[in-house]
Amino acid sequence: MSYRMPEPGSRRTASFDPQVQPVLPSVPLPALPPECLRLDYIREAFQRPVDWQVEPLFAQAFAPGGPSYAQARQAAVLMPLVQREAGLHVLFTRRAAHLHHHAGQISFPGGRIESSDNGPVAAALRETREEIGVERRFVHLIGTQPTLLTTTGFLMTPVVGELLPGFHIQADEAEVAEVFEVPLAVLLDPGRHVLHRMESSLGHGRCYFAIPWESHFIWGATAILIRNFYHFLAAAQGLAVPAAAGVLDDQSASGPAGQAAFPRP
Repeated sequence: MSYRMPEPGSRRTASFDPQVQPVLPSVPLPALPPECLRLDYIREAFQRPVDWQVEPLFAQAFAPGGPSYAQARQAAVLMPLVQREAGLHVLFTRRAAHLHHHAGQISFPGGRIESSDNGPVAAALRETREEIGVERRFVHLIGTQPTLLTTTGFLMTPVVGELLPGFHIQADEAEVAEVFEVPLAVLLDPGRHVLHRMESSLGHGRCYFAIPWESHFIWGATAILIRNFYHFLAAAQGLAVPAAAGVLDDQSASGPAGQAAFPRP
């Protein structure tokens, strides 16, 4: 399901094309059992302690401390789950092409935490209403996930919530080019997660996960939050996931002492 907005007159893109960068071999992960993709299971998992770890390849982006954290801007996003007859879906936005940050990219509704917001949950709900017109009364909160430090200097807190029947999409055309849904089973299928590598003109490497779906290319911070959601549900189910579920043994992808030579996503 997609709600497409009129295209703006201009279009900004990333300084490189994320879809054509080299692919790195990565450790295969086990598939989640179908019951993990049910709304009742997800609700229950958030109501009990789950011993889990964030995506290992980007663990440093979730470790607080240092000057990058002190200077970062606080932000929050809503990961909206939508129950459809065919199963759970996740709602995304495609950002307008003229925006300064992440123009044209796929993201969750959200944005900067304002001084008037009572924390990340309130900010995620406010931004969701402002961006796509979904009122607070149509969002059933489920829980939060670890805060991610992005390369653009945002400390992004993901808030997981269910969109209740009767919600209506009315996107802000100044910020959102399209609103669409992707089946949760597609997003949490680790066989669809592709690890890319990009080399900058300065010789610094960067890697990122991507999840292609139809005409959409979900990558970067959004893909990492999805990857984290996989790890959380896998741990809740008791699945054995490799501790180093990142790059396979590839000297071209490693720095000193075998550490991944890539900055944050």
